[in-house]
Amino acid sequence: MTQIDVDRFRTMLQEERERVAGALAYLEKETPGSMEDETGDLVSGSADQHMADNATETYDRELDYTLEENDQTVLAEIDAALERIDQGTYGVCTRCGKSISEERLEAMPWAALCIDCKRLQERG
Repeated sequence: MTQIDVDRFRTMLQEERERVAGALAYLEKETPGSMEDETGDLVSGSADQHMADNATETYDRELDYTLEENDQTVLAEIDAALERIDQGTYGVCTRCGKSISEERLEAMPWAALCIDCKRLQERG
């Protein structure tokens, strides 16, 4: 295994964590409460609103929820990667124990699996 620059990856992870946390805070600020809180009677099918308006509101809200969920997942993965750095196991696949390529860590610094194990996981 080639030695990776853990300090550089820690910095990358911390910067990405700040960016994702900021995006999450923005989404949470922009979409507080439930769909009904935001749209009022839109959800119940008010005659004053066109069906396309209802669909647009629903789509926008669902997109925001999806983005929030993704950001929360990425934050958890970043925190886990920072923990692996602290434990001295960063860059080692959590499934097979082999090294994670530096190219993979460059693309996704929070990666916990080597590319082979990730492919196996995605296949089911």
